[in-house]
Amino acid sequence: MLGCTFTAVGPIIAIASASNLATVYGAIILSGLFVVLAAPLYGKMLRFFPKIVTGSVVTIIGLSLIPVAMNNAAGGQNSPDFGQAHNLLLALGTFAVILLVNRLAKGFLRAVAVLVGLVVGTIAGYMMGIVDFQAVADASWVSVAQPFYFGAQISLTAVFTMILVNIVSMVESTGVYFAVGKATDQEVQPKQIVNGLRSEGLAIMLGGVFNAFPYTAFSQNVGLIALTRVKTRDVIFAAGAIMVVLGLLPKLAALTSVIPSAVLGGAMIVMFGSVAASGISILSEVDLRKDGNLLIAASSIAVGLGSAVLPQMFDQLPDFAKMLLQNGIVTGSLTAILLNIVLTGREDAAPLARKSA
Repeated sequence: MLGCTFTAVGPIIAIASASNLATVYGAIILSGLFVVLAAPLYGKMLRFFPKIVTGSVVTIIGLSLIPVAMNNAAGGQNSPDFGQAHNLLLALGTFAVILLVNRLAKGFLRAVAVLVGLVVGTIAGYMMGIVDFQAVADASWVSVAQPFYFGAQISLTAVFTMILVNIVSMVESTGVYFAVGKATDQEVQPKQIVNGLRSEGLAIMLGGVFNAFPYTAFSQNVGLIALTRVKTRDVIFAAGAIMVVLGLLPKLAALTSVIPSAVLGGAMIVMFGSVAASGISILSEVDLRKDGNLLIAASSIAVGLGSAVLPQMFDQLPDFAKMLLQNGIVTGSLTAILLNIVLTGREDAAPLARKSA
């Protein structure tokens, strides 16, 4: 499942402030075209992603998301009731319900353990008086997005900025694809990565046409695969259809927005922890005693997690550097790739390329 990337928020605000939204959407559309065209070239770089790198990257994805889960569990960043007892109890209750259903139930009920936890948590939040249905009441019943509502203009500076944003997302998505491979017990091939990135490029272009933002694979969903053990693509097709319906019926879509942040946080703890566990599982297949593997894993995880937890350490750098370095997945991935080349040599870093050939 794709979602709008947070990496693009800062650059989009900067472009819109300097010009207008039409320039933003023109840049989004052309940067999506860049992703489509650059995907095959990027696929040739996958020789630098052996298991020591992919395991480190997947672990970083999971660990870097955990602070997001904890922020939500406390009530949501900057919320007036952040850290209050009712938020912590809601998060804990949701967390407990998901674990119990996943452990004790069977079949379909076990597969929807996260959904059960969200429903139970939201009901509990309503009884506590912290669920507000005003947004549902205010939403219209039917709405159709108008293409190019804000128009589209071309600025080379804006296009270049959004291309850089999408390159960052391509690195992040690569880690997500490897994590999905681990969760579904499949070895991801370079062709699949290329096809996935092409799809993301097309989605970015469609997003620009329909007044949305750049799309990328959401690493949060990897945790759902690992937790539910449901690995069929039919689920994605069905979920896509449901998303289309929700997009056309704003009142139903607004209903999903009433879920308290603490409830979401309780569910996220389980899901994001599952992603980190998948990465650790990949690393367990690597001999950390030789070829500098221990240094690669230790350094990349430390750099990636540090960047994710303390992004403000890069606030004094230029905007371009901040955009790259404040993304823990990108910094950790680049650290793992570079150290793998330096410590093990290029030939040892190319199993995927040899297999695909």
